[in-house]
Amino acid sequence: MSSGAKEQLQALAKRLLDPVLGILENVGHIVSLTGRTLFWLVRPPYRPSQFLAAMDFIGVQSIFIVGLTGTFSGMVLALQTTYALRAFSAEGRVGGIVAVSLTREIAPVFAGIMVTARAGSAMAAELGNMRVTEQIDAITTMGVSPVQYLLAPRLFACVFMLPLLCALYMTVGMAGAYLVAVVWLGGDPGIFAQSIRDIAVPKDLSMGIIKAAVFGFLVSAISCRHGYLAKGGAKGVGLATTRAVVETCVSILVVNYMLTQLLLESEF
Repeated sequence: MSSGAKEQLQALAKRLLDPVLGILENVGHIVSLTGRTLFWLVRPPYRPSQFLAAMDFIGVQSIFIVGLTGTFSGMVLALQTTYALRAFSAEGRVGGIVAVSLTREIAPVFAGIMVTARAGSAMAAELGNMRVTEQIDAITTMGVSPVQYLLAPRLFACVFMLPLLCALYMTVGMAGAYLVAVVWLGGDPGIFAQSIRDIAVPKDLSMGIIKAAVFGFLVSAISCRHGYLAKGGAKGVGLATTRAVVETCVSILVVNYMLTQLLLESEF
């Protein structure tokens, strides 16, 4: 084989393997950083103010955007379901179908994506800016673990607050569905409520909450990883933030399928 053909073959192999190696490298960094974060999460000194600040930023300040998207998601879902079921004279099942759709899939996934867009991007940008301006190095020289001081509060807050935001999404989503199906389209409120009792089960709610906790972990782990390891000045921070948001959203959708199959087949 000529040297030119060998070089072309090597270049082709590199193009094919680079994405795979990049994914493995990212996973390795996330696992390593998460392990260190969990280690420092249970080690003193504890800083309640850091945890409360992270919970306020990730959870409390996301209430409006999560509530708004949840309301309109429930409204459009009820509208589409009502018109679809009218062809079968089954409008009475709207409440239950919307409840199952919201609790199992829509609420945890969309709540996770909204938190990623608002809080995950901000965490990546903030940590990235601290990295490129050497603030993280300064924290280290002061004898403080940056993982414990910066990452652990964000990881805990995201895992704790996202299930609560998911529950809010479910609640306002059902309120929006009731507004459309009953108030605007003239459905019977008793039938709407009865269909929820007939179709939805406690497992549906549990699935949504479990998914939200896992998605909270993904949001914090991926966003903090990209911000914490950012380099290259302002441009590097921008790239790290973009990658954090894209990778988190894709991870949520991929892991959502895996969790759905696992939870549907399990007995709990």
